[in-house]
Amino acid sequence: MSDNSRSEERETPPDEAALSARLKSLGQRLDQAGAARSLEAKAFRSATDTSGFARGFRLSSELVAGVLVGTGIGWLIDKGLGTLPWGVFVFALLGFAAGVLNVMRQAGAASGGVPDSTIERREK
Repeated sequence: MSDNSRSEERETPPDEAALSARLKSLGQRLDQAGAARSLEAKAFRSATDTSGFARGFRLSSELVAGVLVGTGIGWLIDKGLGTLPWGVFVFALLGFAAGVLNVMRQAGAASGGVPDSTIERREK
């Protein structure tokens, strides 16, 4: 009697065979989809790495440009008035402040308007 029950358990009913075949095909499709997604992820990653580098280069050039323009204006004013170090010093600091403000605006850390939390409080 125990031999009969073991042989019955080993035989797979048609439903289980169909389920097993569907699971196998699902596994194959998932493997194919995973390979396709990994290729897409690599392409996206390289695009975001490049755009991140470009954004960093743009932000750093904004800062350097602000300092150079401020220093140039200060030098021109000093040249005209004859007060050599003071105009360069003051306008270089102003150029640095303008460069930092531009970088913060570009990075999204500073906005030109009212913060959203203030607007929400006013509406309530």
